[in-house]
Amino acid sequence: MSLVISDDFRDSFFQECEDLLEAMNDGFRLMADDQHEMETVHAVFRAVHSIKGGAGAFGLDALVDFAHHFETALDKLRSGKLELDDDVMSLFQRCGDHLADLVVAARDGAEPAADVSAQLHTDLEEIIGTPRDEGTEAPDFMPLGLDMDLSLPSMSLPGQRSFVIEFEAFPELFRSGNEPALLFRTLSRLGTLSVEAETDKIPALDALDGAQPHVTWRLTLETESSEGEIAEVFEFVEGLCRLEITEMDAPELPIEAGPLPTLEELTGGAPTLEEIVETEDAPAKTARAAKPGAAKPENASKAAGATIRVDLERVDKLINLVGELVIKEAMLSQSINQMGLPSESDVSVGLESLKQLAGEIQEGVMAIRAQPVKPMFQRMSRIVREAGTATGKRVRLITQGEHTEVDKTVIERLVDPLTHMIRNAVDHGLETPEDRRAAGKPEEGTVILSAAHRSGRVMIDISDDGAGINRPKVRKLAEEKGLISPDAELSPAEIDNLLFLPGFSSKDEVSALSGRGVGLDVARSEVQALGGRVSITSTPGEGTTFSISLPLTLAVLEGMVFDVAGQTMVVPITAIQETLQPKTAEIQPIGQDGRVVVNRDKLVPIVDLGEVFGFRRAPESLDNHVLLLVETDNNRRCALIVDGIQDQRQVVIKSLESNYGHVQGIAAATILGDGRIALIIDPDGIIRDAGGHAVGDFHFAATG
Repeated sequence: MSLVISDDFRDSFFQECEDLLEAMNDGFRLMADDQHEMETVHAVFRAVHSIKGGAGAFGLDALVDFAHHFETALDKLRSGKLELDDDVMSLFQRCGDHLADLVVAARDGAEPAADVSAQLHTDLEEIIGTPRDEGTEAPDFMPLGLDMDLSLPSMSLPGQRSFVIEFEAFPELFRSGNEPALLFRTLSRLGTLSVEAETDKIPALDALDGAQPHVTWRLTLETESSEGEIAEVFEFVEGLCRLEITEMDAPELPIEAGPLPTLEELTGGAPTLEEIVETEDAPAKTARAAKPGAAKPENASKAAGATIRVDLERVDKLINLVGELVIKEAMLSQSINQMGLPSESDVSVGLESLKQLAGEIQEGVMAIRAQPVKPMFQRMSRIVREAGTATGKRVRLITQGEHTEVDKTVIERLVDPLTHMIRNAVDHGLETPEDRRAAGKPEEGTVILSAAHRSGRVMIDISDDGAGINRPKVRKLAEEKGLISPDAELSPAEIDNLLFLPGFSSKDEVSALSGRGVGLDVARSEVQALGGRVSITSTPGEGTTFSISLPLTLAVLEGMVFDVAGQTMVVPITAIQETLQPKTAEIQPIGQDGRVVVNRDKLVPIVDLGEVFGFRRAPESLDNHVLLLVETDNNRRCALIVDGIQDQRQVVIKSLESNYGHVQGIAAATILGDGRIALIIDPDGIIRDAGGHAVGDFHFAATG
C-alpha cells in the first residue's frame, strides 16, 4: 500500500515547522541570556524532535538525519551530561539556523547544504561527543507486516520494578509527526523492555482505513525508574493516545543485563507511519506532555478548527473591498451634504451608523493581516550572529516589543532594510574587542532591536552601544566623494544623514558585510516605499540609534483634508500637532525670502505647499490662510500654508509609484467622495526639501 499525502498536508507540515522553529529560537534566547529553566531545554528538544518526526513522514532524509543528531546533543544537555557554556550555546544556535535552512530547502525542493551539515555534525562530535555511529542513527520507518511477533524475553534484575504499559495511538498522534517506535526506543533506555502488538483489530487490506490506527501495544518494562519517569517518555503525545501504566510484582532473576534491543527487534513487523497514515487532513498541533491514562479527546477534530489558514490573496481582496466601502461611504456623505439634509434626519443618522459599521469592519479586516514582529526579530538574531562571526566581534542582541503587531505586507518588505541596518550596527557601530576594552566597555557589544506603537504608527529602533558616528570622518569622506561642498555648513544631524546618500561608505576596506557604497541608501528607499521614514541619533562614545517609523497598515489612514490653490490634499493626522490662524505680528521674515512663525516660544519655518508643488507663488499675507503645524518622528517641525480645512476622515491609500511614479513630497494618493483624486502629503519629505533653502537651514538649527 502506497502513502497518499496531499499537498495541503505537506504545506501544513511546513507551516507547523515555522511555529516549532519560533519556539526553538525562543528557548535559545532564554538560554543565551541564562534566564532559562530545565523546561526551556525540554521545549527546545521537543521542537527539534517534532520537526524530525514530521520530516520522516515525508522522507526528508537530510532533515531527519540532522535533526536526530541535533536532538541527541540536546538530550545530553537536558540529562545533565553536558554543561551549557558559550561554545555549546553558539553551536546550538548555528545548528538551529541550519535546521531552519534545511526546512526551507525541503519546502522549496532545493538541494540542502551537505557541506554545512557535515561540518556541524563534526562540531557536535568534537564539542559534545555525539558521533553519528554511536548507535543513535536516525531510525528508518518500519516495514508493513501483519504477521507480527514482537514479544521479547522479559528479564528482571535485583532491585528493579516491573511495569505494564498499555498504549493506543489516536489518529492525531501520527498527524503530528510522532511514531510509537521512537517512543518505545526511548522507553527501552530505562531498562529491559518487551513489546507485544495486539493485531486482532487490523482488518483486511481491502477494508483498511489508513487514517485510523488499528494496533494496540502492551509493553512490559523492568526498570529502576519511577512511574513518573516512565510517563515523561510520552510527554510529547498528551491527548493523542490512551496510556495506562500499572506496576506489577515480578520475580527477580539473577541474570546479567544484556545489550539494549535494536529498533528492529523492538518493532519487528509493525506497520509504518506511511502505512498507517493515508490522509489529506492537516496535522494536529505539536503534542505537549503525555499524562498516564489520558483519554481520547472527544473534540479532537473540533480543536483543529480554532484557527484557519487563509490564502493571503483572499485577505487582500477583502481589504480592497473594505477600501471601496470607505470610498462609497464618503461619496454618500458628500451627496447628503449637497442635498442640505439636516444632521438629525433619518438619512443622516443612518449614514452615521454606516460609518461606524464600516469602521468596525475595517478594524476587523486589518486585524486579520496584523502579525507580531517576533518572527522577523528572530531572523535578525541570526543576522547578528553571522555579522559578529564575519567581523570577529562578540555581539549580543536584545529584543523588545516582540508582540507589537504590524501589517503582514509591512513585515515582509521590512526584512531587507532591517538586515542592512543590523549589519551596519555590527560592522560600523560596534568597536573591536580590543577597542572596547580600551574604552572601558565589556568586550561583548550590544545591539537592541525594539518595536512599539506610537501616535498611530509603528516605531522600530536599532541601537548599538558602540563608539557613535565619527562625524569629522563622515564629513571628510563626503567632501572627498563630492557629495557636499567643503564650505557647506552642516549641523550634527545633517552630517549623520550623509550616511544615507547613495555611494557613501565610511568603511576603508571592502568586506563581506559592507564597504561597497550600498546599504543604508537602499534601506532608506525601501522604508520610504512603505510610507515610512528613517532617522539617526548618535552620541560619540555611547552609540547610535536608527529609528524607523512605519504606518500600521498600507491600506487606510486617518487624514486631514484641506485645500491649496484649488487643489484638495491630505496630511496624515498623526503628523499634525496643531492648526494655527496666524496673526501678522507672529510672522517674522528670515533670510532672503524665508518666514517663520512664533509658536510656544519657538521659531517654526513656514512652507507654502502651493509654491512647493508649483501651483502659485507664496502669498504675502497669511490673514486668509491656515497653518498646519506638522512634526516628524525626529522632532523636525514646519508650518504648512493651506487655504482651508475641509474635514478629518479616513482615506484609502492608493500607491502613486505603481500607477504613475515617484513625486517628491508625496506619499500616496486617495480617491475622494466625489471621485476626484487627492494627493497625500509626506511631511517628512516636505521638511527635508525645505532644508535646501535658508528657511530650512534655520529650522534645523533652531528647532531640529
